Amino acid sequence: MLALLAFIPIVITLVLMLVFNWPAKWSLLVSFAVAFVFGLVFWQIDVLELLATSVYGMLNSMDVLIIILGAILVMNTLKASGATAAINRGFMNICPDKRVQACIIGFSFCSFIESAAGFGTPAALAGPLLVCLGFPPLAAAMITLIFDSVAVSFGAVGTPVTSALNVLGLSGDAAFASQFSFWTAVPHAIVGTFLPLIVLLMTTKIFGKEKSFKPALEAAPFALLTGLSFSIPMLLICIFIGYEFASLLGALISMAVAVIAAKYGFLVPKKSWDFGKSDEWDKEWLATGEVSPIKESKMPLLKAWIPYLLISLILVLTRIPQLHIKDLLTSGAPFVLKIENLFGYEKLDWSLKWAYLPGTFFIIVAFITNFIHKMNKEQIKRAWKDTVKQVSGAALALLFGLALVEIMKYKNAAGISMMDEMANTLAMVGKELYVLIAPFIGVLGAFVSGSATVSMNLFSNLQYDTANVLDLPAAFIIAMQCVGAAVGNMVCINNAVAASATIGIGGKEGKLIKTNAIPMLIYVLATVAFFYIISALGVTPDII
Repeated sequence: MLALLAFIPIVITLVLMLVFNWPAKWSLLVSFAVAFVFGLVFWQIDVLELLATSVYGMLNSMDVLIIILGAILVMNTLKASGATAAINRGFMNICPDKRVQACIIGFSFCSFIESAAGFGTPAALAGPLLVCLGFPPLAAAMITLIFDSVAVSFGAVGTPVTSALNVLGLSGDAAFASQFSFWTAVPHAIVGTFLPLIVLLMTTKIFGKEKSFKPALEAAPFALLTGLSFSIPMLLICIFIGYEFASLLGALISMAVAVIAAKYGFLVPKKSWDFGKSDEWDKEWLATGEVSPIKESKMPLLKAWIPYLLISLILVLTRIPQLHIKDLLTSGAPFVLKIENLFGYEKLDWSLKWAYLPGTFFIIVAFITNFIHKMNKEQIKRAWKDTVKQVSGAALALLFGLALVEIMKYKNAAGISMMDEMANTLAMVGKELYVLIAPFIGVLGAFVSGSATVSMNLFSNLQYDTANVLDLPAAFIIAMQCVGAAVGNMVCINNAVAASATIGIGGKEGKLIKTNAIPMLIYVLATVAFFYIISALGVTPDII
């Protein structure tokens, strides 16, 4: 009976979002209210204890909210100042071959934007750029959504991983964080290496004049170079520097390598390839609505990139152990806000290391950019107005999502939580089958919520508890959840809607999601196969 009740809040979220098309913020509010009542009536938790737990969950969302606020503020500041247009202009004349452009802009640039901003921004920025370069709108949406996956686990400076560690209460466990991030990075590095080639194969087969894989295979060397130029640095940075900027620095290196290789014709196919004449394209590929053109900007390219370079530099400097900046910024007041024994409950101690959060650095860089780019009051006002509008929905979703998670993992007087009941039920499928299920739970969370971070908030405790019940390595299972949550970006409803709206193909989201389901399945099944293999070889999480 209790096991069935434990699943109901999650089922409500899925039904409201999938069947009734409710946004995540209202779906999670309803689910939170149901979980609160269930905790009071069926788990017999005191009402004050439930209120304290809910407030504790909402306070825990502050870390993520500051990162989201800062990341989106930087993006909107660059759009308002004209820097985004200048960056787009810089990509225009690198190479006329559409396969090469798809790799550089779709993969490397998308990965960089995901790493710096996250939360669905890559497709909204890179998609219109590809259209301007002569890509069919539907192809541009497909390419950018598929590529917005490999960098997601460490996107927005590692927010999904950080969020999972916070929810699990393991943010101070350096060993687990290292194992979790490493085993998240490895399958991304393996599949990510081949992802550019997979996307080119789909692009030339679906949208090419020849309807053939051959043009993609001709560009295979460049596609693999692009994939490797991201995957190898990302993995090494994750191991030796930290997961927070594994994708950020990996994407910067990938862009540099891919652009230089394209400029000098290294591994670039001798014969240039494109989509043919636009008047011969299938009508299904075309825009159904008006597309806003990219405004011209005379800003020098280096000046446009300064904010991103500043962010990268600050993040690296604050995370090099030998400099001891991290020790200073996490040492306590005034750099750390603390509330101990929230509402008098000893196990509810909250802290916010605001001075060390990437989001704080994002906000500082946004202010610096106002002066570097000589922005006027109207431009600054527009950037903040757009940011507040975008963040408000995410804020509500995270507030109620984390409050829901805290209630569901809170143990009653008998020592049983809703998550315990759910984990025990899922454990009945057995070890072997659960390894197959684990990443799809991550995909499901991202699909319905539109966010890998929300997926991690919702299901990390469930995955962790189930792994413990089944005696599976928790770091492996949480890593599979994290990879699944990232790959779910390819097919998530919110991202498909956002990408379609910016490119002018509204109404074709269903077609887009069905097409992107193919690489999503390839990615997830390859990840599952990888974990089956390392498990069969007896590899343990602490191998690193």
